[in-house]
Amino acid sequence: MPREMWLPEALDVPRRERSLLLELVVRMLFPAVLVLSVYLLFAGHSRPGGGFAGGLVAGQAFVLRYLAGRSAEAAFPLPLTPRSVAGAGLVLAAVTALVPLAAGGTPLSSAQWYWDVPVLGSLHLATNVFFDLGVYLLVLGVCLKLLYALDRVRDAGDTLAPYGGPARRKAVT
Repeated sequence: MPREMWLPEALDVPRRERSLLLELVVRMLFPAVLVLSVYLLFAGHSRPGGGFAGGLVAGQAFVLRYLAGRSAEAAFPLPLTPRSVAGAGLVLAAVTALVPLAAGGTPLSSAQWYWDVPVLGSLHLATNVFFDLGVYLLVLGVCLKLLYALDRVRDAGDTLAPYGGPARRKAVT
Protein backbone atom coordinates (compact mmCIF):
# COMPACT_ATOMS: atom_id res chain seq x y z
CA MET A 1 0.00 0.00 0.00
CA PRO A 2 1.61 3.31 -1.04
CA ARG A 3 2.04 5.96 1.63
CA GLU A 4 0.19 9.21 1.17
CA MET A 5 2.31 12.35 1.20
CA TRP A 6 1.51 14.94 3.83
CA LEU A 7 2.08 17.96 1.59
CA PRO A 8 2.18 16.83 -2.04
CA GLU A 9 2.14 20.49 -3.15
CA ALA A 10 5.62 20.89 -1.63
CA LEU A 11 6.95 18.84 -4.54
CA ASP A 12 5.99 21.71 -6.87
CA VAL A 13 8.35 24.05 -5.02
CA PRO A 14 11.77 24.24 -6.68
CA ARG A 15 14.25 22.01 -4.89
CA ARG A 16 16.59 24.84 -3.88
CA GLU A 17 13.69 26.72 -2.23
CA ARG A 18 12.31 23.69 -0.39
CA SER A 19 13.20 23.03 3.24
CA LEU A 20 12.87 19.47 4.46
CA LEU A 21 13.49 20.62 8.03
CA LEU A 22 10.64 23.13 7.81
CA GLU A 23 8.30 20.47 6.43
CA LEU A 24 9.23 18.08 9.25
CA VAL A 25 8.83 20.69 11.99
CA VAL A 26 5.48 21.85 10.58
CA ARG A 27 4.25 18.28 10.37
CA MET A 28 5.06 17.78 14.05
CA LEU A 29 3.82 21.20 15.25
CA PHE A 30 0.60 21.53 13.25
CA PRO A 31 -1.56 19.16 15.34
CA ALA A 32 -0.09 20.45 18.60
CA VAL A 33 -0.81 24.08 17.69
CA LEU A 34 -4.40 23.19 16.75
CA VAL A 35 -4.87 21.42 20.09
CA LEU A 36 -3.48 24.50 21.86
CA SER A 37 -5.96 26.69 19.97
CA VAL A 38 -8.88 24.47 21.07
CA TYR A 39 -7.59 24.61 24.65
CA LEU A 40 -7.49 28.42 24.48
CA LEU A 41 -11.02 28.39 23.10
CA PHE A 42 -12.44 26.40 26.00
CA ALA A 43 -10.31 27.99 28.74
CA GLY A 44 -11.50 31.45 27.72
CA HIS A 45 -14.39 32.12 30.05
CA SER A 46 -12.45 31.67 33.28
CA ARG A 47 -8.89 32.39 32.11
CA PRO A 48 -7.20 34.45 29.39
CA GLY A 49 -7.94 33.09 25.97
CA GLY A 50 -11.23 32.46 24.31
CA GLY A 51 -12.43 32.54 20.75
CA PHE A 52 -10.24 35.36 19.52
CA ALA A 53 -6.95 34.03 20.92
CA GLY A 54 -7.78 30.47 19.91
CA GLY A 55 -8.73 31.56 16.40
CA LEU A 56 -5.48 33.47 15.99
CA VAL A 57 -3.44 30.48 17.14
CA ALA A 58 -5.34 28.18 14.75
CA GLY A 59 -4.75 30.68 11.95
CA GLN A 60 -1.04 30.61 12.71
CA ALA A 61 -1.07 26.80 12.46
CA PHE A 62 -2.40 27.13 8.92
CA VAL A 63 0.18 29.83 8.17
CA LEU A 64 2.90 27.35 9.18
CA ARG A 65 1.41 24.78 6.84
CA TYR A 66 1.23 27.39 4.07
CA LEU A 67 4.93 28.19 4.52
CA ALA A 68 5.85 24.54 4.12
CA GLY A 69 3.60 23.79 1.13
CA ARG A 70 3.48 27.22 -0.54
CA SER A 71 -0.18 26.74 -1.39
CA ALA A 72 -3.29 28.02 0.37
CA GLU A 73 -5.28 25.01 -0.80
CA ALA A 74 -2.69 22.73 0.78
CA ALA A 75 -2.79 24.74 3.99
CA PHE A 76 -6.56 24.28 4.35
CA PRO A 77 -7.42 20.97 2.64
CA LEU A 78 -11.12 20.90 3.54
CA PRO A 79 -14.04 21.28 1.12
CA LEU A 80 -15.04 24.53 2.90
CA THR A 81 -14.04 27.96 1.73
CA PRO A 82 -12.56 30.50 4.15
CA ARG A 83 -15.55 32.73 3.46
CA SER A 84 -17.97 30.00 4.60
CA VAL A 85 -15.92 29.38 7.77
CA ALA A 86 -15.95 33.09 8.62
CA GLY A 87 -19.64 33.38 7.72
CA ALA A 88 -20.60 30.41 9.89
CA GLY A 89 -18.66 31.93 12.77
CA LEU A 90 -20.36 35.29 12.34
CA VAL A 91 -23.81 33.70 12.22
CA LEU A 92 -23.10 31.53 15.28
CA ALA A 93 -21.78 34.48 17.30
CA ALA A 94 -24.69 36.72 16.30
CA VAL A 95 -27.34 34.09 17.02
CA THR A 96 -25.76 33.23 20.37
CA ALA A 97 -25.62 36.90 21.29
CA LEU A 98 -29.25 37.58 20.30
CA VAL A 99 -31.05 34.42 21.52
CA PRO A 100 -31.32 35.74 25.10
CA LEU A 101 -33.48 38.60 23.74
CA ALA A 102 -36.10 36.05 22.65
CA ALA A 103 -36.18 34.68 26.21
CA GLY A 104 -36.62 38.15 27.69
CA GLY A 105 -33.01 38.60 28.77
CA THR A 106 -30.29 40.99 27.76
CA PRO A 107 -28.03 40.46 24.75
CA LEU A 108 -24.92 38.35 25.43
CA SER A 109 -26.29 37.02 28.72
CA SER A 110 -25.24 33.47 29.49
CA ALA A 111 -26.93 30.40 30.92
CA GLN A 112 -24.95 27.78 32.80
CA TRP A 113 -25.49 24.09 33.48
CA TYR A 114 -23.69 21.72 35.83
CA TRP A 115 -23.60 17.92 35.66
CA ASP A 116 -22.03 15.35 37.94
CA VAL A 117 -20.51 12.65 35.76
CA PRO A 118 -19.25 9.56 37.63
CA VAL A 119 -15.85 9.22 35.92
CA LEU A 120 -15.14 12.82 34.94
CA GLY A 121 -16.49 14.61 37.99
CA SER A 122 -18.40 17.85 37.72
CA LEU A 123 -18.92 19.27 34.22
CA HIS A 124 -19.79 22.90 33.58
CA LEU A 125 -21.30 24.25 30.36
CA ALA A 126 -22.00 27.89 29.70
CA THR A 127 -23.70 29.19 26.58
CA ASN A 128 -20.98 31.79 26.08
CA VAL A 129 -18.76 28.97 24.78
CA PHE A 130 -20.92 29.01 21.63
CA PHE A 131 -20.26 32.73 21.23
CA ASP A 132 -16.53 32.04 21.66
CA LEU A 133 -16.78 29.25 19.07
CA GLY A 134 -18.36 31.69 16.63
CA VAL A 135 -15.57 34.22 17.21
CA TYR A 136 -13.01 31.39 16.82
CA LEU A 137 -14.45 30.40 13.43
CA LEU A 138 -14.71 34.03 12.32
CA VAL A 139 -11.07 34.80 13.15
CA LEU A 140 -9.90 31.51 11.60
CA GLY A 141 -11.87 32.25 8.42
CA VAL A 142 -10.35 35.73 8.15
CA CYS A 143 -6.83 34.32 8.63
CA LEU A 144 -7.47 31.72 5.93
CA LYS A 145 -8.90 34.36 3.59
CA LEU A 146 -5.69 36.36 4.06
CA LEU A 147 -3.67 33.27 3.13
CA TYR A 148 -5.72 32.81 -0.03
CA ALA A 149 -5.21 36.50 -0.91
CA LEU A 150 -1.47 36.14 -0.30
CA ASP A 151 -1.45 33.09 -2.55
CA ARG A 152 -3.19 35.04 -5.34
CA VAL A 153 -0.77 37.95 -5.09
CA ARG A 154 2.22 35.60 -5.12
CA ASP A 155 0.85 33.76 -8.16
CA ALA A 156 0.25 37.05 -9.98
CA GLY A 157 3.96 37.80 -9.68
CA ASP A 158 5.12 40.98 -11.36
CA THR A 159 1.73 41.87 -12.80
CA LEU A 160 0.74 43.62 -9.57
CA ALA A 161 2.54 46.75 -8.50
CA PRO A 162 3.37 47.38 -4.86
CA TYR A 163 0.68 49.16 -2.81
CA GLY A 164 -1.99 48.40 -5.39
CA GLY A 165 -0.97 51.16 -7.79
CA PRO A 166 -0.62 50.79 -11.54
CA ALA A 167 2.37 48.81 -12.69
CA ARG A 168 5.13 50.98 -14.11
CA ARG A 169 7.16 49.58 -16.93
CA LYS A 170 10.43 50.99 -18.11
CA ALA A 171 10.19 52.58 -21.50
CA VAL A 172 12.31 50.84 -24.09
CA THR A 173 14.48 53.39 -25.87
